[in-house]
Amino acid sequence: MNAFAALADPTRRQIFEIIARGEASSGEIAEQFAFKAPTISQHLKVLRQAGLVQVRADGQRRLYTLDAKGLDRMQVWLDRMRTQWNGHLDALERVLEDEQNPTLKGK
Repeated sequence: MNAFAALADPTRRQIFEIIARGEASSGEIAEQFAFKAPTISQHLKVLRQAGLVQVRADGQRRLYTLDAKGLDRMQVWLDRMRTQWNGHLDALERVLEDEQNPTLKGK
């Protein structure tokens, strides 16, 4: 699953935001929801598979943090889309300006 699809789910977005505030165990995350622990574990698994969070063992606990590499991949895609759309919007702006000022077209 890609990162954007993983974050399309509102529960996973909430979990992601919790982890973004700082390292958290699955138990600490689960305390903030009405769901049972296995449901939270499934959401964490999806976030891990999407490359958005990392897990490390600390004794019996599993601690989750954001995965910077996953965030970097999302940022690269967003930057590419921003560049592409800025070009399209600039072209649209020129067309609209030409339509508003038809006398300038021939100059």
